[in-house]
Amino acid sequence: MRRFGYMDYISVPKQKVEVFVNAYVRSVYNWMFIGLALTGLIAFYTSTSTALLKVLFGNPFMFWGIFIAELAIVWVISSRIDRLSSATATLLYVIYSVLNGLILSLIFLRYTGSSIAGTFFICSVTFLACSIYGWVTKKDLTSFGGFLIMGVIGIIIATIVNIFLKSSALNMAISYIGVFIFIGLTAYDTQKIKNMALSQPDGLEAGVIRKGAILGALALYLDFINLFLFLLRILGGRRD
Repeated sequence: MRRFGYMDYISVPKQKVEVFVNAYVRSVYNWMFIGLALTGLIAFYTSTSTALLKVLFGNPFMFWGIFIAELAIVWVISSRIDRLSSATATLLYVIYSVLNGLILSLIFLRYTGSSIAGTFFICSVTFLACSIYGWVTKKDLTSFGGFLIMGVIGIIIATIVNIFLKSSALNMAISYIGVFIFIGLTAYDTQKIKNMALSQPDGLEAGVIRKGAILGALALYLDFINLFLFLLRILGGRRD
């Protein structure tokens, strides 16, 4: 099997290329929406179940175990996609979406339903606009990728530091910076997915295409979730 990734473009009729690209990108967004829907449903259901909340957050080892499992799944999909079957990659993505829903049940306990809904709408519109920009722009966004990833690392470090400082000003600064970083990453990842679709040779195996779709869906899913969470920290109304 040929290694998955950016491949040498093989000239095929333009109409055939467009059909393939549209189908590929549609698959990416379909899987992203499936992941978001699973996460949202699991998060809401968990927030209404006292028994589940007690199991998840009554034992810190359970919470951190889920968190570590999420990191491991993202690492496996992102760095070991070549070695996974399409079925395994899909299953891992679904499991990740479910686990993330368990963790994100906290937002339904911390924020009002109306502020969650309002923030989700704002996030969706923002994400759509950035994704469209990433798709249609002629500007090569590749050079921004490294800068944005460094920004994510900076946010993680600042967040860890603020656990000890407990600074509300720093927390708000992190939130605003996070919004701008994930706005940029949404456009960057969208262009990357477009380029990946255009680089696929005709007749590529369906399983390899599925793995590419899952990898792209995971990137956009993470962009959307993080953008939503940072916006919620800025706009969300907390429960009394």
